[in-house]
Amino acid sequence: MSELTLGREPAGIVARSASDLYRAVWRWHFYAGLLVLPFMITLALTGALYLFKDEIDGIIHSDLKRVEIQEGVTKAAPSQMVAAALTANPGTAVKFTDPASPDSSAEVTVETSDQGKLAVYVDPYSGKVLGTLPDRGTVMWTIRYLHSLKYFGSFTRALIEIAGGWSILLVGTGIYLWWPRRQTGGVLSVRGTPRRRVFWRDTHAVTGVFVGFFIVFLAITGMPWSGVWGAKVNDWVNGNNYGYPNGVWTGVPMSDEHANHVAQMSWSLEQAKVPQSPAQDGQPVGLDEAVATFEKLGLHKGYAVNLPADASGVYTGSVFPDDLASQRVVHLDQYTGKPLIDVSYADYGPFAKAIEWGISVHMGQQFGLVNQLVLLAVCIAIVMLAVSAGIMWWKRRPSGSLGVPPQPGDNRVFRGLLAILLVGGLIFPLVGISLVIMLALDWTYSRIRGPRTA
Repeated sequence: MSELTLGREPAGIVARSASDLYRAVWRWHFYAGLLVLPFMITLALTGALYLFKDEIDGIIHSDLKRVEIQEGVTKAAPSQMVAAALTANPGTAVKFTDPASPDSSAEVTVETSDQGKLAVYVDPYSGKVLGTLPDRGTVMWTIRYLHSLKYFGSFTRALIEIAGGWSILLVGTGIYLWWPRRQTGGVLSVRGTPRRRVFWRDTHAVTGVFVGFFIVFLAITGMPWSGVWGAKVNDWVNGNNYGYPNGVWTGVPMSDEHANHVAQMSWSLEQAKVPQSPAQDGQPVGLDEAVATFEKLGLHKGYAVNLPADASGVYTGSVFPDDLASQRVVHLDQYTGKPLIDVSYADYGPFAKAIEWGISVHMGQQFGLVNQLVLLAVCIAIVMLAVSAGIMWWKRRPSGSLGVPPQPGDNRVFRGLLAILLVGGLIFPLVGISLVIMLALDWTYSRIRGPRTA
């Protein structure tokens, strides 16, 4: 007669169940790493550099971006600097960027017929043109585009969402695999030497558990730039598709142009539409008066002024410094010089504020040098994770095999894992699609390899 068990399973069944669950988690941790680690290495390297964008650009482009401070000298008027830029590079001036500090140059963006947009750097003390680059042609803009995969087409924004979702899965499964199970090492310490696989296993596990939180944070705060999730959430956050908080734009005539098409905007204002200057019989106030108004309004130094493109256009002053509280966008009537819309970080809704805060921390801005150094350490750790994973896999990989971790004996253990994957797929649609594809590939691979999967 078989033994009757009440409220517990026989020890052998429990052990097999735990082993099968471990195998299932390990298998999907392997798949997640296979998909994500190449992206994570690229993102970590470019992200580490971009944390110090101002410092690096200031060194590499010092001949264009840095000027000698001249005490007691009256600076050239913005209109004079624009005129000098146009003399050197004939075209249409579209933007004037105020010097961010006393030793910084001014920047005039010029639309030319044969070279596209150019960034013309001007000494604000002498009004002399220092040199020219393609618009957004600095080294750090190149690094930023590499980081966002923008050079590889618009579809790569979808890859950011997929990589972000799988990174979260990678951390979750990694913590389960790391979780102490009576071992005496490999939890917070590293055993062995680089000649042994256990050294790389422990290096990978210990590093991962220390930086796992940061990987999840960076993945989530990077999602606003993703193709599907980021765009849909942006629409939802901005509700009425104007982007401005309720009441800010009421009674102001609006164009059909989105703000991010005419000026660099924060994520929360990308959908904001640009107001129009009401028709007037008088003459436009001009750039000098517009800049004087922005100064009186207290815009943070280094603000950009986008010039009116036509008779109904506006002067748009925008600035997004490291200090979130100083973020601001102001649109001026080009005929009266009066503010039509004035919005700052304090005007954002709670969700938009949270996203902007996350983006600021993600970019190493919110907490100054500490923020930069902490994320630099995280980027180095991510590269170490990828390298240790590759070495560990190579050491354990059977000859002639991909080395996929073994399939669990009881496929029912996948139910809980699949439920988690399903929830993640519903939140991040592209991640969900990629999960379905991976499930199908895994099923096919298992049928082809059979018992040799281990």
